[in-house]
Amino acid sequence: MHSLLIALATAPAPTPTPSLRPGLSEDQVTPGLLGFLLTAFIVVLTALLIVDMVRRIRRVRYRAQVEAEREAAGDAGFPADGTAFPADGTAFPADGGVSRSDGAVNRPEVNGDAGPGTR
Repeated sequence: MHSLLIALATAPAPTPTPSLRPGLSEDQVTPGLLGFLLTAFIVVLTALLIVDMVRRIRRVRYRAQVEAEREAAGDAGFPADGTAFPADGTAFPADGGVSRSDGAVNRPEVNGDAGPGTR
């Protein structure tokens, strides 16, 4: 072990300016077109992942905000099952549909008018 330390201490230091081995040119040691294309692909992929992540985080925040507003509205005197009582005393369906005068239920998700939370 001691002889190894002495050998390392007495070994000459590397040259301060690096140079290529004999027989190599700078064109042979650059990454070239393949390296550029691979790096560009990774950069584009990372940018797309960041955009997707931001979109998903925004969606989660929006859903949490809507849920908080629903809880606040639920505490304001609405029943916990999601029904509300209109002025005529009838109850809206608990599944979120709107009762029509003919007795049918008009669900927003069926007719495509579900509002901003489903886009």
